[in-house]
Amino acid sequence: MVRRATIVGSGPNGLAAAVTLARAGYRVEVLEAAESVGGGVRTGELTVPGYHHDVGSAVHPAALSSPFFRAFGLRERIEWIVPDIAYAHPLDGGRAAIAWRDLDRTTAGLGRDGAAWRRLVGHPSRHLDAVVEFTGSQLLRMPRHPVVAARFGLRVLRSGSSLGRRTFHGEGAAALLTGVLAHANTALPSLAAAGSGLFLAAHAHSGDGWAYPRGGAQRIADALVADLHAHGGRIETGRRVRRLGDLDWGDPDAGDLLMLDTTPRLLLTHPDLPGSYARAIGRYRYGAAAAKVDFALDGPVPWAHADLARSPTVHIGGTRAEIEAAENAVAAGRLAERPYALVVQPGVLDDSRAPGDGQTLWAYIHVPSGSTLDPTDVVTRQLERFAPGFRDRIVASSAMTAAERPQFNPADIGGDILGGAFTIRQAVVRPVLSRTPWRTPLRGVYLASASTPPGPGVTGMPGWYAARQALADLSGVHVELEDLFPG
Repeated sequence: MVRRATIVGSGPNGLAAAVTLARAGYRVEVLEAAESVGGGVRTGELTVPGYHHDVGSAVHPAALSSPFFRAFGLRERIEWIVPDIAYAHPLDGGRAAIAWRDLDRTTAGLGRDGAAWRRLVGHPSRHLDAVVEFTGSQLLRMPRHPVVAARFGLRVLRSGSSLGRRTFHGEGAAALLTGVLAHANTALPSLAAAGSGLFLAAHAHSGDGWAYPRGGAQRIADALVADLHAHGGRIETGRRVRRLGDLDWGDPDAGDLLMLDTTPRLLLTHPDLPGSYARAIGRYRYGAAAAKVDFALDGPVPWAHADLARSPTVHIGGTRAEIEAAENAVAAGRLAERPYALVVQPGVLDDSRAPGDGQTLWAYIHVPSGSTLDPTDVVTRQLERFAPGFRDRIVASSAMTAAERPQFNPADIGGDILGGAFTIRQAVVRPVLSRTPWRTPLRGVYLASASTPPGPGVTGMPGWYAARQALADLSGVHVELEDLFPG
């Protein structure tokens, strides 16, 4: 008898679990609440026809280094754009700091802080595979490369404390680092932000830099869906699961599986969930939120610094002190008057995103959980600060507040796009303290979302780990990636 696997949620982690189980011989069905597949890796015409915007994530530094996506062959299945500039950071007065993929070029541009930048990110960049191995699973085990892990940890300790303010002398390098640390959407400085930021900064100077798919993030989902269909799986869209008790997902006694690429809170709707586990899930915290705006432009952004026109990713927010003040305001539950903004302009290297000379621009700011702030005006003001005349380029815009995000993705509690507050504690307790956090007390039910290790990012790893755990629990054999993805 063929075993069944039901996957709730079609984000990259849910699809990774689906592909894994389909290749292992399961009859797989994916249930997706939205009318389109992909979760956080979708692309759509959000403003005007012909302008293709990434609905969720846009640039994917960790996708090509992900062990799951390497085995899956994602690099070969879709076309990737690898920018010469991983990310850039404008400063007032027409200045900017640039994180070139070429580390030597980056350090040369940072002047007297170049050597300090090399000391900080050079080693993890050279040993990126070991860093990915250490950070890409969970922390309750001995890393395979303890020296690399220890050296990475020392850098995190320094950058995540007040000592980090002594690393650089000038504004450029300090702002360049703070802009990437701010991706964590938490108070600064902090160890959690330092860990994630240095992980991303190391990718910036790797061979793949901060790559992204030509045509949009949807291409990642499409590649996974094609493989799922090739192995007999199916997807049902427009199917929102509100209560597990109402879901007929199969017979756990027969080895049927239920994989949840969702918030762990969905488990609380099951009548048989043990009280101790329910209380642990209740203690799992969600963090500050993201408010996003997409612009259709009639031409390139008129940046005051020319190199910014070549960088798909731009961090807006000014100096280190300004960004820290903005992020700490949000962490304290307040809106920042001049917020940090993560900006992506994919069309600088991808002419498929808009017709003619048009461009798309994707931007989000951090806001308190549940905020109803429309970010359009505040993002426009911040862009005008570093690109005078930006406002005149706008053809149309489309905004999504933090309060609206759960309608787009039910797992984005209060607008938290990271699957839970990104803290050192919740890097280990994600969502519970366990060596097998993907397994739940419900027989045959597993968590496969960013609320499990290794956490947020388009890597597919939470889905792979959940599916591998399920297969091991059923057979007693630990399946490896090469077993399912030969060659």
